[in-house]
Amino acid sequence: MNLINDGIGLLLGLAPVAALVALVLAGLALRNQGSVLQNGRFGQWMFWAAVMLTLPQILSWFSGFGMNVPISAGGGTAFLNVFKVDVTNFVNQFLVGYFAPVVAAWLVLRAVVDISEGRSPLSSILGAMFLLSIASTQALLQGWNSGTKFATADVLAGLWTYTASRILPVAAGLAIIGAILNFAFGKPAMRLICCAAGFLTVSALWRLVVSMM
Repeated sequence: MNLINDGIGLLLGLAPVAALVALVLAGLALRNQGSVLQNGRFGQWMFWAAVMLTLPQILSWFSGFGMNVPISAGGGTAFLNVFKVDVTNFVNQFLVGYFAPVVAAWLVLRAVVDISEGRSPLSSILGAMFLLSIASTQALLQGWNSGTKFATADVLAGLWTYTASRILPVAAGLAIIGAILNFAFGKPAMRLICCAAGFLTVSALWRLVVSMM
């Protein structure tokens, strides 16, 4: 029984590390899928990052079912503790500290190649920016962790609020710039203008949908 508890403690201790890995995979998926909504791979990895960061709170639900599930990451044998430290250092120092910035640099190069081939460089640029901000993204998600049984939903709600209030207005500004450039070069610009209007009113549209239900 102690071995099982030690194993659960090890997995809980590595949950934040698993969240970092999920964020790296989300950045790669953001480039490969070419769209945030296409195939949903970016959203899936972001969801798993939120789950890993709130895993102890999720396990606390089982205590209400009469199941004694350990939800702390402490204890364990010396070997398991050393293993946890080694895995944590590998992910923090190599995967996040070195690998992600190198891949981001290659994505910037890929964006230049995309432009030379007449394709949009947006997915490559967004992927590079996301990979360079993995540590701060994890800290942001962790800040939305309420520590309650509803922590996972709170993190996802915080992510939605941040996207609607901080990211979408910037995206709307970029869409307006793109519309101006398209108009200057004789290309269709109305679609980008409509996108900008949608980005700026997404919160109002959501409240309208909720009020209609």
